[in-house]
Amino acid sequence: MASNPTLAGNQAGLAELRNRLLFVLFALLIYRVGTHIPVPGINPERLRQLFDQNQGGILDLFNMFSGGALERMSILSLGVVPYITSSIVMNLLSMMHPPLMQLRKEGESGRRKITQYTRYGTLLLSVVQGSVLSINLANQGLAFAPSFGFYFVAAITLVTGAIFMMWLGEQITERGVGNGISLLIFSGIVSGFPSAIGRSFEAARQGDINIVALLAIAMFAVVIVGFVVFIERGQRRITVNYAKRQQGRKVYQAQSSHLPLKVNMAGVIPAIFASSMLLAPASMAQWFGQTPGFEWFQQIALLLSPGQPLYILLFAAGIMFFSFFYTALTFDPKEVADNLKRQGAYVPGIRPGQHTARYIDGVITRLTLFGALYVTLVCLLPEFMVVFFNVTFQLGGTALLIVVVVAMDFISQVQSHLMSSQYSKLMEKSNLKNYGGRR
Repeated sequence: MASNPTLAGNQAGLAELRNRLLFVLFALLIYRVGTHIPVPGINPERLRQLFDQNQGGILDLFNMFSGGALERMSILSLGVVPYITSSIVMNLLSMMHPPLMQLRKEGESGRRKITQYTRYGTLLLSVVQGSVLSINLANQGLAFAPSFGFYFVAAITLVTGAIFMMWLGEQITERGVGNGISLLIFSGIVSGFPSAIGRSFEAARQGDINIVALLAIAMFAVVIVGFVVFIERGQRRITVNYAKRQQGRKVYQAQSSHLPLKVNMAGVIPAIFASSMLLAPASMAQWFGQTPGFEWFQQIALLLSPGQPLYILLFAAGIMFFSFFYTALTFDPKEVADNLKRQGAYVPGIRPGQHTARYIDGVITRLTLFGALYVTLVCLLPEFMVVFFNVTFQLGGTALLIVVVVAMDFISQVQSHLMSSQYSKLMEKSNLKNYGGRR
């Protein structure tokens, strides 16, 4: 019996998608296992006491991004923060440093070179953060036997864990579905949801939180999820007309299309970048402040703690800056205008070329401003919840925004793979690939 090529192509496409999804699941499983492997020589009881004393501070935020690895002082305690910080620095330099600007214009080879520099930067930051963290662990009495051996082993372990996280994220991006670093952050945040919900219900049972207020917060969280989905799917469509053209004896009539622009073009990147930029100095000040003679660092750590006015101001400013920065990095209005001009397309009422670029740039600026305000509002909601409801669980804030946006992107990537497989099957079924050969 002859096999059906369409069915075979369908099975091949689904098999590839299944293998990619299984790889993502396996990688995330390895990550979660790694967050439970402690750094050698750490006193777990003393570590628990330290986190109990600093609840609601910057350590909780850092712990959220590490997926609970920091409170267990695991080998993956540094998480993806060194990689994200290195990426921010490289992106900034690529817009200001001429040699790196030239690399950006060289296409795939230039991007590979910039990625290599980002890895070197990640290694450097990991060495600095791992060394400082290992010294402070010993100074705060968290080590069973503080000595050079402990410093060396702890620093090497933390640096290796950070490099492994970077490698694992790149492997998920290449061999799996979606953005690997975002999925690792997503996995870490989601892993803390059950315990956070349990603590909220326990607080309500003990009378620390009003049960009516807790139910109102739950309903409010559902509304916020719907609002985030609505905004993330929103588009500003610019009408584009194509002039009548002739190819050989055929005349193609004028057509109309649209240029879709997302309302929030930067996505969740500004929130991740702003949080990472605040986490590094705040966590360093927190650790150094425990050292005798450096108590004034505690004041800096307190000012940069969630809920403080300086933290809210810097966080909001960081989101606004990275929204415009990331959009400018990924979207070039002049390039879009040039492409439209080459295709014989134009925006109604706007002259092609430079005028079209300025018009698109104005639209992008307004969209970016709205998107930045929207991300800032959603991310700062937990600060208002702490003030009005005395709830420390970060519903509706950075965590919820990252979870919803990354989940939407993941589902979109899965749908893209399915559509690509179906399109390939359609091409095979219509025999368009052999059309020229039959002639």
